Amino acid sequence: MDWNFASAEELLTALRAGEVTSVQLTEQAIARIERDDEAINAICVRDFERARVAARRADQARAGGENRPLLGVPVTVKESYNMAGLPTTWGVPQNKDFVPAEDAIQVSRLAVAGAVMLGKTNVPLGLRDVQSFNEIYGTTNNPWDHSRTPGGSSGGSSAALASGFGALSIGSDIGGSLRTPAHFCGIYAHKPTLGLAANRGMVAPPAPASPVDLDLAVVGPMARTARDLTMLLDVMAGPDPLTLGKAYELTLPPARHERLDDFRVLVLDEHPLIGTGIAVRAGVNRVADALVDSGARVERHSALLPDLAEAATIYMQLLFAGSGAGLPVEAYEQLRTQAAELSTHDQSLGATRLRGMAFTHRDWVEANNRRELHRHGWRELFAEFDAVVCPITPTPAFPHDHDPDLLGRHIDIDGVEYPYLDQLVWAGLATMPGLPATAIPTGLSPEGLPVGVQLIGPMFEDRTPLRLAELLEQKIGGFRAPPRE
Repeated sequence: MDWNFASAEELLTALRAGEVTSVQLTEQAIARIERDDEAINAICVRDFERARVAARRADQARAGGENRPLLGVPVTVKESYNMAGLPTTWGVPQNKDFVPAEDAIQVSRLAVAGAVMLGKTNVPLGLRDVQSFNEIYGTTNNPWDHSRTPGGSSGGSSAALASGFGALSIGSDIGGSLRTPAHFCGIYAHKPTLGLAANRGMVAPPAPASPVDLDLAVVGPMARTARDLTMLLDVMAGPDPLTLGKAYELTLPPARHERLDDFRVLVLDEHPLIGTGIAVRAGVNRVADALVDSGARVERHSALLPDLAEAATIYMQLLFAGSGAGLPVEAYEQLRTQAAELSTHDQSLGATRLRGMAFTHRDWVEANNRRELHRHGWRELFAEFDAVVCPITPTPAFPHDHDPDLLGRHIDIDGVEYPYLDQLVWAGLATMPGLPATAIPTGLSPEGLPVGVQLIGPMFEDRTPLRLAELLEQKIGGFRAPPRE
């Protein structure tokens, strides 16, 4: 039997029943990677020999009575996580020889859970793109259409899952880097509440793997089913034992509801600053129709929703302030000069990004204070609703675009061009206030490309959008394997 597209849950059931061994699953996964990955280029660093050793140990452990959460399940890891003995580059050429001595905390948690790690998945340069290509490892292609991107920055992971290269993967997200690849490749991903999953060791080299609190950025799970997302989040979630873990233990609230007809959902498909493509709007509507058909309460408008344009502005300010903070002094001063030359009437997202990169600490504090007002607004909204359904990006996967001028690129939305980075506004809706968001597939576009939506939930109530994702998977269907080219 070919197990490569089975869910992690199905693999664990088969392993417990003795229907298959971890060694067999691992050899099948390796064979598929060796057969198909030349065309996809998802697995940029192979670790097959250590995977074979881990699989044998998993089988021995199970024979000895052990039953760990992921014991014997083949998985992959985003290249940006430190794995002892393997390169961590973030796609940056000068980092190509950097090899960490210790595993990232999430890699350690995978190991403790018994997962078999097949290798690392490709990323964009510095994790700063909605695509996945770099000079070290080349370009990762979308398994549904090799001329298109699988998304970024966790694009290698999404392409791997869509191709049957392992049952699970771990990625990260600050600009939709879990959710956009899931949407482009037809898989599931979950952006956890900010701070829910420890991130130590998911750090650009040669910086030390310190337990820092990142602004906006999270690490999270990717899978081919919603239930697998929950299973992997349970492995990943929890504070760093070096810091908050000294005093706190994790207790996530249960999902608010167990049945679709009990959910109260706000559905959005329009943004004031960018268009929504027909294919994506159709995906949102498929979910809305399924909810209505199931008896859920569905609304299209609410006075409680925080202002979307202001939310996008605050998000871009905070996101690009973080980028600007890492620049050399000369480059930063040039940006400050350019920002000062902008007209006060220019309130475009492009101008907002430039001003954000030139932020002072005082500017950042002011933006952060406005973020807190939005967080309070979301708390009030989630007193009336359980989840918000909305796009992840305005379009399905687009053709590869390797123009080195990121700011000069454009995204085509049904024949209308927008600045490339403006497409981040939907991802930023959950990222800016730190809310959990689950990406789910909703079917295919007229061109035959996957289309997904995100389910945004209340802060630290990650189980609510995850449960909604499970119920919708049962109602509208979930992952489907792409046709082989």
